[in-house]
Amino acid sequence: MTVKNKVVVITGASSGIGEATAKLLAQNGAKVVLGARRRERLQQIVDDIVSAGGEAVFAQTDVRDAAEVQALVDLAISTYGQLDVIFNNAGIMPSSPISALKTDEWNDMVDINLKGVLNGVAAVMPIFTAQKSGQIITTSSVAGIKSFPGAGVYGATKFAVRNLMEVIRMESAQEGTNIRTVSLYPAAINTELLKTITDSDTAAGMSELYQQVGIAPTAIADVVNFAIDQPESVNVNEFTIYPTKQA
Repeated sequence: MTVKNKVVVITGASSGIGEATAKLLAQNGAKVVLGARRRERLQQIVDDIVSAGGEAVFAQTDVRDAAEVQALVDLAISTYGQLDVIFNNAGIMPSSPISALKTDEWNDMVDINLKGVLNGVAAVMPIFTAQKSGQIITTSSVAGIKSFPGAGVYGATKFAVRNLMEVIRMESAQEGTNIRTVSLYPAAINTELLKTITDSDTAAGMSELYQQVGIAPTAIADVVNFAIDQPESVNVNEFTIYPTKQA
């Protein structure tokens, strides 16, 4: 199977990687179901896709709420009659030194970056298990494969996602359910993540890095498109995406 005619749920779809991926997949014939917290942004993206000849619907979705994630998946089934892929992309990155004790931000990262992914997995697992096919794509980070000062809790959530996805892959192979997994490890990609950083020193350092080397989120969209486009017998399951200029 190719990207064309696949039904793809995307969280964190109101900007950045989610928006770029939605538009590219729709351009290539996928039917996209978009979720995020900003309703007006989602409506505009859906309008853009439909105006360009694509198929898309949306539901305002907070991934911290399992019921809202389930409703997004249900929307895909009720609208298009099937579900082939979920792209767990919603995330925040309010990085800071551990000593700053920004515990509210720690909890938000756990709730969105990790529990939000678990909510997505829980919503699609019965469908994918029953049909013995499906693909779970999740945005981790380079902070999910190596450690960075200032990103202790953010990295912890992304390391957790990395482990989760690999275990899903292994268990699916053992259970014969053919669920493919894809873990994405983006480096400096120019998205709205930097806007979530409240620690002034961390924000300044990250902004300088991204201004020097950051690349467009379309780079990640291309990788997602490639992964979905592979034959069902092929699981290309890990991608690290760096700007060429980033050390």
